[in-house]
Amino acid sequence: MDVEAELARLRAEGKLNEVATLAIESYGPDVLGFLAAILRDQADAGDAFAQACENLWRGLPRFEARSAVKTWFYTLARNAALRLRGASANHPHVPLSMVSELVEQVRSRTALHLRSQVKSKLTEIRDELDEADRVLLVLRVDRGMSWNDIARVIGASEGGAEDDASDDELAKAAARLRQRFQTIKKTIRERAQESGLLDEWLETDG
Repeated sequence: MDVEAELARLRAEGKLNEVATLAIESYGPDVLGFLAAILRDQADAGDAFAQACENLWRGLPRFEARSAVKTWFYTLARNAALRLRGASANHPHVPLSMVSELVEQVRSRTALHLRSQVKSKLTEIRDELDEADRVLLVLRVDRGMSWNDIARVIGASEGGAEDDASDDELAKAAARLRQRFQTIKKTIRERAQESGLLDEWLETDG
């Protein structure tokens, strides 16, 4: 099934509850894995994920589809992670009752997979990077996002609104991220070589 096409159809019919459910069921496990990778704490990742899902549900009436729902969901997750790291982390929100059960289903389904992953030396090297660089790596290497979508996720306002940058601004932001990505890859390669490791996982079309 083409998830984005189905989401667009449901949005056109005004079935926003179904849109939220399908988006969280389809993209939730990967979004939760993304949060676990950048926050390096499953409890924090779960809290940020719950907040992102709540924000998705609440924000759907204002969503204007200037990006894919998947990209918007990652943007909300990134913003939730940033807020979790800020002063408001001491005052977590409680997910909407309508979405809380769905959040728990995704968290339970994803938790076993996250625990079963063997932490490789390359993963350890990546985890030594700062959070902003980990975000870029996970979105590009692990999730295979386009540079424009990555620019939307990283450059969006903390409020979680869709990025309204012009095409030219978005292209410039994407170009900067590509350059930064090359620097990050070089750093990881150097550390991997020092550890006697190969780095095929970074052989992307950076």
